[in-house]
Amino acid sequence: MVKIKELKGANMDIDLISENIGWDQTNCPWNEAENTKEHRCAVKDTSICKYFCGIKYLDSVLCSYPYENLDVLSKD
Repeated sequence: MVKIKELKGANMDIDLISENIGWDQTNCPWNEAENTKEHRCAVKDTSICKYFCGIKYLDSVLCSYPYENLDVLSKD
């Protein structure tokens, strides 16, 4: 069973690596694992991360890292 994490503080930009913001924001676990800041949960009109599982009220991204969300991948 895949455990879904709630990444807090997305503020619907859904990138989770914003600099100098005024709220708490969970770091992207994929970025942390690879020691980078390149991964984004979603980019409007461009892409959705393979670990992205949705959004939960208030501004939390649902993430399945390190298990790919096969539902998201099948829509490409």
